[in-house]
Amino acid sequence: MNHKELYREEIDLWPDGAPGALGDAKEDCPTITLFLVENEKPRGFVIVCPGGGYVVKAPHEGEPIALWLNTLGISAVVLEYRVSPYRHPVPLMDAQRAIRLVRFHAKEWNIDPNHIGILGFSAGGHLAATAGTHYDTGNPEAKDQVDRIGCRPDALILCYPVITVNEFGHQGSMINLLGEHPSEELLNNLSNEKQVDENTPVAFLWHTADDEGVPVENSLLFAAALRHHHVPFALHVYSKGPHGLGLAEEYPEICTWTLTCGEWLKKNGF
Repeated sequence: MNHKELYREEIDLWPDGAPGALGDAKEDCPTITLFLVENEKPRGFVIVCPGGGYVVKAPHEGEPIALWLNTLGISAVVLEYRVSPYRHPVPLMDAQRAIRLVRFHAKEWNIDPNHIGILGFSAGGHLAATAGTHYDTGNPEAKDQVDRIGCRPDALILCYPVITVNEFGHQGSMINLLGEHPSEELLNNLSNEKQVDENTPVAFLWHTADDEGVPVENSLLFAAALRHHHVPFALHVYSKGPHGLGLAEEYPEICTWTLTCGEWLKKNGF
């Protein structure tokens, strides 16, 4: 495979200021950090969403993941989305903007605009799943050309994701995202297994069966919904392992998820 790392660059999602910003500090200014590799032909691209309960972003679920994707010849960005005190829909707006922006730069970055995936861990997995079930085709009347572009991702990679807000959900993440007393309508809207339909992107999921932070039922519920709507998916459940593993390099059985995912990405045109 002929590819090499080209450069990294931090890019503001909204150079003139993010909508809904509470200030102008770093945490108010969502960015993507570009990890671009040079390939002979346009290839797929992945947006990485670190976890952290919608209150922080875990470093080991950001840059190391982008660098792993680079070894596959896949360019990537790490999304610095806004977290608490920001509430829904702000993180989703950031993820949708990242997808639009990557697609907007497809020719410049030599990537295939029809193979843009989003990968997330834990609460970042919830954000990725939300982006995969809540999207639009863009606003053709928008002054900002980026906003004219659709924000549907072409693939989901969900790593021990928060999916549901029912008894298996991660309460802390949902409080940080939705507040203490969200409406029933909002809870259902952000319980992503209920939002899957036949147009939901193909998905790769992995989890550990004894995850005490985010129960494995989250991945099982999403996979069951995908199956019900005949959306292709891969699901890998490892018998033992704690929450928040990232690349899982210290766990010989679990670290194989990167090999399996790499093959899945290849099979799906990335």
